[in-house]
Amino acid sequence: MSEREHDMPGEAESAAGKNGSPGAGELLRLAVSIAAEAGEMLLAERPARPKVLATKSSPTDVVTELDQAAEKLIRTRIREARPYDSILGEEGGDTPGEGGVRWVVDPIDGTVNFLYGLPDWAVSIAVEVDGTVVAGAVHNVPRGEMFTATLGGGAWLGDERLHCSTGVPLGQALVATGFGYAAERRRVQAEVLAKVLPHVRDIRRGGSCAIDLCSVAAGRVDAYYERGTNYWDFAAAALIASEAGARVGGMHGRPPGPAMVLCAEPGLFAELHALLAPLDPERG
Repeated sequence: MSEREHDMPGEAESAAGKNGSPGAGELLRLAVSIAAEAGEMLLAERPARPKVLATKSSPTDVVTELDQAAEKLIRTRIREARPYDSILGEEGGDTPGEGGVRWVVDPIDGTVNFLYGLPDWAVSIAVEVDGTVVAGAVHNVPRGEMFTATLGGGAWLGDERLHCSTGVPLGQALVATGFGYAAERRRVQAEVLAKVLPHVRDIRRGGSCAIDLCSVAAGRVDAYYERGTNYWDFAAAALIASEAGARVGGMHGRPPGPAMVLCAEPGLFAELHALLAPLDPERG
């Protein structure tokens, strides 16, 4: 029996879950299947330069036709398998359902990377049961990587169990971050970054919140912080990072959210938080 097989929920739990609710393993398998299909469609349909269909918060915050097509596909597959579940999607909003299961979908996290042909964008699908994320899949489509986690079942990249880096002091930490689309917010983020940079090993800016959080889980970066992310950006990846041993939260004990997402192993999380707090990174 492989470590992967050992840590996945058993068949009985997967089939029925506790108290008749769906098991995390069952939900994860469906999320992985749908994320893989959506990724294949996006790769097959992506033109040399995808057409910008609309903008959101600013002229640089874009939506492509394939964002909407991918979410439509994902919603269709969820409805076929579980017609009574709720779905929250970046493009389609919140669709109520019956019962306690809700799917949280970002059809393309890293749309600007997708637009420019850069190799870091992902299909992200999380599943909540009674308000708690119990399963998550983040499919880095260009790199062919599927990150997954179930609550209490560990975090995985394919069949490899993930563990975040530990014992790295702030001064030696490789820290990922991202930037918003509004000019004033970018100005503030640049000010904060300028004060963070002298105190860390270096900064990385990948362009996808979900992939940055998965990179913490995989030990590819040591920490991540960003203001302005949405729930669908981090719902699946936050579970993956947490199951890999990282702490995911906001500032001053608050949960992660649009105001701020911080992620690192607990000791480094505290150091990064202490550096950021006097800089007031949630302003702007």
